[in-house]
Amino acid sequence: MTDKDATTATTTTVTTTTAAAAGTDWQAWQESWDRQQEWYMPDREERFRIMLDMVEALVGPAPRVLDLACGTGTITARLLARFPQATSTGVDLDPALLAIAEGTFADDDRVSFVTADLKDPDWPAKLPYDTYDAVLTATALHWFHAEPLADLYGRVAELVRDGGVFMNADHMIDDTTPRINAAERAQRHARMDAAKGEGALDWSEWWQLAAKDPVLAGPTARRFEIYGEHADGEMPSAEWHARVLRDKGFGEARPVWCSPSDTLLLAVK
Repeated sequence: MTDKDATTATTTTVTTTTAAAAGTDWQAWQESWDRQQEWYMPDREERFRIMLDMVEALVGPAPRVLDLACGTGTITARLLARFPQATSTGVDLDPALLAIAEGTFADDDRVSFVTADLKDPDWPAKLPYDTYDAVLTATALHWFHAEPLADLYGRVAELVRDGGVFMNADHMIDDTTPRINAAERAQRHARMDAAKGEGALDWSEWWQLAAKDPVLAGPTARRFEIYGEHADGEMPSAEWHARVLRDKGFGEARPVWCSPSDTLLLAVK
């Protein structure tokens, strides 16, 4: 694998005051984000466990990983806890979530972060490496519509080395099963309502807290300037994802885990 000239690698710089950032409890923000996400996905840790099982099985315990749409670095944290010899490049556009990620891993030379728009066709040029053993992402790409997602998959295929892997854990909806989908959704929302009554934070409430934090207020405002309240993407079926990934250059692709609403899809180059 060929490393790009380090002087041309673009890594994110969190624009907060040094004094304020130094006093921020980044781990508390990580845990708060995890709890908010688990309100939507109670099996969230299980998908990460299977994801890392498959990383180990296919590329070994010391992989070079691209954490795609990394957010707060959730995948990176679990990757390094399990595989201390791994390295990770996180890429995202969200300034608030990147601020948390950068603060969390500030002293870890195994990790770097890149600010890039995944809808920009030139975003791979900002990465510090030309290829990766594994590209991993979770609960992020449903923000894309089908055509730009297919384009993104083509760029991901170019970044994965031969024999390497891509995994996407996300909402993948089968429109041929409307009664099953409706029943699953009703049960899931009833569970979420019960958890909400016990004090669980939802997406909007979590962001309201971030907007009041002296360090995250500025990045959060910029985040909403970029994305608005929520992007209007699509959730095609697992079969669609597998077919497109094969069309874009992967040799094999299929689900390796699923819940009633979500799928972990694995593609091997």
